[in-house]
Amino acid sequence: RTCSILAATNIYFTSSFCTTSIGSRDLPTEPKQDKPEGAAHSLASMPNLFFLSLVILAALSVVMASEVRVETQKEAPSDAPAVTREHKYLSHVTLYIENEDGSKTPSGWSTRKEDGADVDRPFPFQPGVNLIEGWTEGVLQLKEGERALLHVPSDKGYGERAMGGPGQAFHIPANSNLLFDIEILGKEGEQEL
Repeated sequence: RTCSILAATNIYFTSSFCTTSIGSRDLPTEPKQDKPEGAAHSLASMPNLFFLSLVILAALSVVMASEVRVETQKEAPSDAPAVTREHKYLSHVTLYIENEDGSKTPSGWSTRKEDGADVDRPFPFQPGVNLIEGWTEGVLQLKEGERALLHVPSDKGYGERAMGGPGQAFHIPANSNLLFDIEILGKEGEQEL
């Protein structure tokens, strides 16, 4: 059966999933018009292309949603070494919960006095050692001296596990997207504090 989905533009196609009703409303149908052989074939493939496009967009949105995104706040010197898995580093960090609308909620954990810590107390870490996957992925894109926001999706953070709790020093609800405001101070033992 030939049905018109986009009646206003007079585009027609034949499809096994094309129906003439949605709920109680009928879709407008018109008699098949003579079209050149090539046009009929290309129009018949439109539903398949549309469906394939939707599948590709859905897959891309899932991949993009689980990617760690790095947003530089302060550039590192041009000759600064990149962060690697081989060294231990010191950093200043403030952790936020990143809400769906892009706003942020403090988690209660920071190494910066300006963000609520008692004193500035750098956090030591080594990429890939006892850290969430998103932290490691993000910091490996940084250089010593750089400050950046690491946008970490839940599946590369703590996932379904809640951390801390209401009324405790910090609280990260289950399935939270995380936002780390991190500055790489340098390799442990090599920088002046």
